Amino acid sequence: MSRDEQSCCGSVANYLTSAKFLLYVGHALSTWGDRMWHFAVALFLVELYGNSLLLTAVYGLVVAGSVLLLGAIIGDWVDKNARLKVAQTSLIVQNASVIICGMVLMVVFLFKTQMTSMYHGWLLTACYIFVITVANIANLASTAMSITIQRDWIVVVANEDRGRLADMNANVRRIDQLTNILAPMAVGQIMTFGSPVIGCGFIAGWNLVSMCVEYLLLWKVYQKTPALAIKAGQKVEEKELKQINILRDLENNPDKLKEDSQLMGGKTVAVAEPSKEPSCVDRITEPFRTFRDGWVAYYNQSVFMAGMALAFLYMTVLGFDCITTGYAYTQGLSGSVLSLLMGASAITGILGTVAFTWLRRKCGLIRTGFFSGIAQFSCLILCVVSVFMPGSPLDLAVSPFDDISSRLFASAPLPTFAPDVNEVFLTTGMPITVNGSTILNDEPENSVPLISVSLLFAGVIAARVGLWSFDLTVTQLIQENVIESERGVINGVQNSMNYLLDLMHFIMVILAPNPEAFGLLVLISVTFVAMGHLMYFRYAHKNLGKQLLACCSPDPKTMSVDVQKAESSSV
Repeated sequence: MSRDEQSCCGSVANYLTSAKFLLYVGHALSTWGDRMWHFAVALFLVELYGNSLLLTAVYGLVVAGSVLLLGAIIGDWVDKNARLKVAQTSLIVQNASVIICGMVLMVVFLFKTQMTSMYHGWLLTACYIFVITVANIANLASTAMSITIQRDWIVVVANEDRGRLADMNANVRRIDQLTNILAPMAVGQIMTFGSPVIGCGFIAGWNLVSMCVEYLLLWKVYQKTPALAIKAGQKVEEKELKQINILRDLENNPDKLKEDSQLMGGKTVAVAEPSKEPSCVDRITEPFRTFRDGWVAYYNQSVFMAGMALAFLYMTVLGFDCITTGYAYTQGLSGSVLSLLMGASAITGILGTVAFTWLRRKCGLIRTGFFSGIAQFSCLILCVVSVFMPGSPLDLAVSPFDDISSRLFASAPLPTFAPDVNEVFLTTGMPITVNGSTILNDEPENSVPLISVSLLFAGVIAARVGLWSFDLTVTQLIQENVIESERGVINGVQNSMNYLLDLMHFIMVILAPNPEAFGLLVLISVTFVAMGHLMYFRYAHKNLGKQLLACCSPDPKTMSVDVQKAESSSV
């Protein structure tokens, strides 16, 4: 073997054993398990509750509300504890919760008939509550894991090199995009050709094996990166501990204080008194004070406007979630077409990560966010145009609240389902079951024009290039401009803001669920995206001024000096 071949093999071997690669592998395993579980748990709850979305909606509301209320507290816990302890605890709690949920769901699927008649059905209801509660705990642990790995560990592994940090952020997001498509497809095939019980068992087994492998990978990354053992918040605690020990020594040996005073020229060195034990009231009110302090600290950050801009992008129906999928069905798109569109969105998302690394290298980080915002908003103009094109169900004569008012306040029962076959096909494009028999859908003569829905999805898919580039920009801005001792709490509050706007978009859909109102939701969504990018423009103009549109210049290799000074002063 030649020297070039040996050096090539050596470099490959070094990369495969590097902390960066091991971090990627651990993140891939973690996100694969997360995506499988999040996809499957919604289907499990629908299957268990008689093909109703009630349990799924309750689960989504509990998850979003928990992160909204506890995001700052989780981030504060991440900041105040050792990195390895936080990562290992979050990993074990997350995977153990999913394993427990999987086992309970297997029992419910196997013995649902017997459990329905036991204790007047209360046992089955208790199982539903237990599953939603434990699944919520798993999501909170996943949030803590995401904060500590993607917002803290990755910065330390990158060794404060901006270029390396940008590349690692982009690679992590590419892993997210790939697992977001492949993991649901894998578990979906298992549930389709097997059964829900087999799906539950597979997910539980996967998380058990994955937990052990991820635990080992985290330990390897921690060993290969000595800087992870040093944390700003813990340095302060060590100094306070030394002061307490000095004070105790002086109390036990008063003569030593006189000797030290003579050696210092008669000057007595002041020693900080040890802090008192917190009272019961302080312990009870500590979570509330942490919540308040976290939001105040978030508001006082220099990247506050950039973080708010990212949060506003969550107030949208222009994504590939259950809402957009449901609307697509009403417009005649089949499941196979939607799966292709989701694949196309994943590809454009990966292109967004490539565009981020290229733009950041050429134009700098702040300008990258500005240009990404322009690209996203420009593509969303297609969605606005689609609202007024042929085939759009927008009808301003139909009140958005008709569906809710008819269900809650109408005295007469809702009309029974006796549709015209062609009419149902126009709205769903799916087989129709009437009186127990399936009617095959022959294509009707007058089909609904697909111009509107085609423009809508073209805009959504194209906008994801700018969306993911903008998301990576704000993520790195927070990584670079937030001091180490506050990374956890600030990112926790950022997650809370994201979930708050996400909750608002679900509430908006609940208030206006009929397809005739979807055009209004599209217009409101584009408005919120525009407001978010205006916030970012204000942040970018404040930092760059007239240089925002001037000749592009790359960023320096290391993080900002202000952050480094702040970190050193906090120590």
